[in-house]
Amino acid sequence: MVKAIAQFFEPLLRHLLPAGGGQERSTVVLRWSPHPSCVGLARVELRKTLANWGLSELEDSALLVLSELLTNASRHTRVSLGREIETRYLSRPGVVRIEVHDSSACRPELRGLDPDSVDGRGLVLVAALANKWGADKRDDGAPGKVVWAELSLPSRLPDEGDCS
Repeated sequence: MVKAIAQFFEPLLRHLLPAGGGQERSTVVLRWSPHPSCVGLARVELRKTLANWGLSELEDSALLVLSELLTNASRHTRVSLGREIETRYLSRPGVVRIEVHDSSACRPELRGLDPDSVDGRGLVLVAALANKWGADKRDDGAPGKVVWAELSLPSRLPDEGDCS
């Protein structure tokens, strides 16, 4: 059953490499139904992408951010045929940007924490893990919004034996 669901919701995957400009930059675009199983499938794809980019050290934070953003889009967006939820993973020097595009114009709001509530903590986690996050109108002319988060590689201090 799970295999059938996975095959049914198999993402559309494209790797885009912009022309010129020194260091290779990549974008991975995937499209998903709002089915809950797609969150796990999206996490698998992001994990593979981060490994391919040599950015596995961002994996834990990136997977949690993706899970929260994609779950919000799945729960709060009505997706009509041909209007899937889209994720984009963008690699820039030292930064990974995770975007979730959906057809809802309603922007997410960071809420105060209610200790008795069973939900409403997702964006608090995103804000804590990401260097920056936000929501914008889609730039492709499609209805809705893009919610994004950027995670940076941690700064490294030189090793004690490094004299340079």
